[in-house]
Amino acid sequence: MAVTVETLEKLERRITLTLSADVIKNEVESRLKRLAKTVKADGFRPGKVPMSVVAQRYGYSVQYEVMNDKVGEAFNKAANEAKVRVAGMPRISEKEGAPEGQLAFDATFEVYPEVKIADLSGVEVERVSSEVTEEAIDKTLEILRKQRRTFAQRPAAEGAADGDRVTIDFEGKIDGTPFEGGRAEGFQFILGEGRMLEAFEKAVRGMKAGESKTFPLQFPEDYHGKDVAGKEADFLVTLKKVEQQNLPEVNEAFAKSLGIADATIEGLRADIKKNLEREVKFRVAARNKAAVMEALVKAAELELPNALVQNEIGRMTEQARADLKQRGIKDADNAPIPAEVFQPQAERRVRLGLVVAELVRANQLQAKPEQITGHIEELAQSYEKPDDVKRWYFGDSQRLAEVEAVVIENNVAEFVLGKAKVSDKAVAFDELMQQA
Repeated sequence: MAVTVETLEKLERRITLTLSADVIKNEVESRLKRLAKTVKADGFRPGKVPMSVVAQRYGYSVQYEVMNDKVGEAFNKAANEAKVRVAGMPRISEKEGAPEGQLAFDATFEVYPEVKIADLSGVEVERVSSEVTEEAIDKTLEILRKQRRTFAQRPAAEGAADGDRVTIDFEGKIDGTPFEGGRAEGFQFILGEGRMLEAFEKAVRGMKAGESKTFPLQFPEDYHGKDVAGKEADFLVTLKKVEQQNLPEVNEAFAKSLGIADATIEGLRADIKKNLEREVKFRVAARNKAAVMEALVKAAELELPNALVQNEIGRMTEQARADLKQRGIKDADNAPIPAEVFQPQAERRVRLGLVVAELVRANQLQAKPEQITGHIEELAQSYEKPDDVKRWYFGDSQRLAEVEAVVIENNVAEFVLGKAKVSDKAVAFDELMQQA
């Protein structure tokens, strides 16, 4: 018998399902009999509990379970016969007026939309590129040197200067009253690295061990501490210790300490350049991919299945709760997180996912095994033990699925860039590295 699919509104559809009451009854009885073999009850040996007792205790839950299973099976069969692509879970409601011996249900659901993508030759995309310069290598060398620097006591007669590590006690007051976070003892920071407000560093710069100083400090209007943002405080600082930094010399010994195979200055610079080029490649690809995805969202026409949007909101809410837990927030599971906070982002994710899926389907852009392997091998080269990283990826199906998704996105980006109206732009290394 042909399945009738009723169109309600936009993507919403309805199918009426009928089930034999006898089939439901027989399945309930069969499951209760199986349950009776293991169920325990006071006054009876295992397996000897009367069916009347088993039915009284478990009849409702077994009936509910059977109904769910049979309705689900009927819906899946009907959807397959009707060749509809169901988006999300159906809403099932019992329908009155079924023929004698039958049970009837309405299954209301959404279908996947038709995705219309504009002619890609008219889509405009900005494609960036960047190069690793000698200056970038020099800056990276300085970072490596700072990571391995040591500190020694500065002579008592010398004041603190940029690059020194200072240990201080401080207390801040606003209108004569101490404020939260405005006091510390034995606090360390390195002058000139921007950890403290510039006015604070300026006051400490030039001080000698044992000296104290009082100075005013104006907090910026956009300061992260809202209680003090835009206010002026008076600080009392006592400098306890000043240590000057000693940076290692860039030589063969330094290269060797970094585990460079060719432990020469040239080998060190070549290794840094190789690592930076790998990082630049990933960042450029990510930025270009983001530009492609933004262009695709604008170039596509489709209705959004509300079920998929709600599912995405649910996932984002759970992720937000997990993040709160990780930060030690109490009662994160009960934290009020309004769904509308995630609505725009969820809609964009669903839209983009449907557009990408359509492009992949229509143009055979699925990830090939060799592409997945190549991507993992490239990722692994950034680590000290690449083989361990590769085993980590290949040893988990979820991680492999995540890599596959990235490769598919890369295929889509490459496909679109090959057809779109592309404008190329060179981006400075520093600008590329500063972007999230």
